Amino acid sequence: MNDITIKIIANYLPQYHRIPENDKWWGEGYTDWVATKNAKPLFEGHRQPRNPLKDNYYDLSNVETIRWQAELARKYGVYGFGIYHYWFNSDLQLLQKPAELLLLNKDIDINFMFIWDNSSWKRSWSNVAGNDWSPKYENNNRNYNKGNGILAKLEYGNREDWEKHFNCLLQFFKDDRYIKIDNKPLMGFFGTFYDRANFLKMLEFWDKLAAQYGFSGIACMNKKTGRFWTNLEYQFMYLPTDNVSFYDGVISRAKKCIGLKIKDKIYSYDILWEKTLKNAISSGRNTFLSGVVQYDDTPRRGENAMIYKGSTPQKFQKYFTELLKISKQQGKEYVFCPAWNEWGEGMYLEPDTVDGYAYLEALKAAVDEVNGK
Repeated sequence: MNDITIKIIANYLPQYHRIPENDKWWGEGYTDWVATKNAKPLFEGHRQPRNPLKDNYYDLSNVETIRWQAELARKYGVYGFGIYHYWFNSDLQLLQKPAELLLLNKDIDINFMFIWDNSSWKRSWSNVAGNDWSPKYENNNRNYNKGNGILAKLEYGNREDWEKHFNCLLQFFKDDRYIKIDNKPLMGFFGTFYDRANFLKMLEFWDKLAAQYGFSGIACMNKKTGRFWTNLEYQFMYLPTDNVSFYDGVISRAKKCIGLKIKDKIYSYDILWEKTLKNAISSGRNTFLSGVVQYDDTPRRGENAMIYKGSTPQKFQKYFTELLKISKQQGKEYVFCPAWNEWGEGMYLEPDTVDGYAYLEALKAAVDEVNGK
């Protein structure tokens, strides 16, 4: 087996602090904790709501919360956070506070990188196709149901805008904790199809700017999907929606018998992971692997939820260990784990009231086994 050390990057949502925009769009005090607390079970045995251990509904505007997260992550085998980045245009950036606090506090021992969720935020999903971020809350706030439904519009702009964005990123790139490949800061992108030509010109410009500041360029990484994606230098598998999902026939039949209203979106955790591992084996040299912890986005989507049933810490450890072995055999040191704290999608490693630290312990056991500790 290839003699490299596998490093886990856990996807990180910076949404858990108040911002004026969320107050205006979704209601005063809104963060993903609101959705998490208000989730309702959709069928017998459905585990909702999910609650953090000791009611730790934290605030990411508090640096001590980030310090706690970093210490916990490191203890259980996480190398770094893939922090979601929300830059819409030169005049609008959202949810940047946790990253700024991390930058200012050099003693926080966690590596990090940015994954830019480069898309527009939209409210009126009946008027705007795609990116239905949280339809459960569509009718909760009537203030923004008019017009085209755009809350925050993605606009790459021109060279002046690209340089302003790069200069914002540069302070993070220079940090020793920022994840780099061959002296190139690693930057992920969820979307690469919107205004694609302009997007690629911007990346080319950024690459040249990075060289001017002593880097060897930027290592650009796009989400690997089956449609509308641009092949950048690297790709990463992002689960579960991008890794073809299969119905669990038994669950689907049971659902019809008990008259569930949810729309045929209960899937098998085991079949998802079978497909994940199959895709991992056939992945390309520059495709980083990814394996989901668990998934249930009922807090955001209500009866339109996508649920992967059958997840346990024991299964996660078994499957994730196999994924890490594949990555090591392929000589790829970074493996992504969605997610550290996506509570609104039931996709988290942080301790909760039912499993405690079991998923974190499973992660550490997998990492230690593959890395020979």
